[in-house]
Amino acid sequence: MLGVHGLAYHFSHDPAITEFMPHVAATSDRAEPYVWAIDSDHAPAYWFPRDCPRVTFWPVRPPDAGAAALLGGAGRVHAVEWAWLHRIREAQLYRYEFDAAPFRRWPPAAGYLVAEQAVRPLAVHPVGDLLAAHADAGIEIRLVPTLWPLADLVQRSGLEFSMIRMRNATRGSGVPPSTTITPVDHR
Repeated sequence: MLGVHGLAYHFSHDPAITEFMPHVAATSDRAEPYVWAIDSDHAPAYWFPRDCPRVTFWPVRPPDAGAAALLGGAGRVHAVEWAWLHRIREAQLYRYEFDAAPFRRWPPAAGYLVAEQAVRPLAVHPVGDLLAAHADAGIEIRLVPTLWPLADLVQRSGLEFSMIRMRNATRGSGVPPSTTITPVDHR
């Protein structure tokens, strides 16, 4: 679904973008230049620092026993590696809102929207505390040493999912021996 009242969204660490110009995204397998945005249902997958690898998943129909176990009672899960926790806590992220009219769905990926012309944001708002945004939306944050085993399970689960910036995911244990892991209080 497009955003509330026909809005499309873009997330950035830069709060001062006045116009978004079509470009070929470095991660795209297409040569066409676009302005990229996301719909409201998929926007929470972007409540992270830009390069943070993540696996997000949720049911779109009643899950089977294996998928239900993977969800662990959560309605939606966003998993990240422990090594990214400090950067998530420190990130300052901004949500840009656009009129959705110049955008069309980008068919290969659920939730992505593209415009072929320059667009100006209607508004920009700080997202604030990214962990609190997840908690307020009822999204479970799951911290793992490495995303790869979970990514493999999620792909076979039958759940709706998105895997973003996986090229940055850690292979192996994911937590250097010198890393101190501090429990997260989601209140």
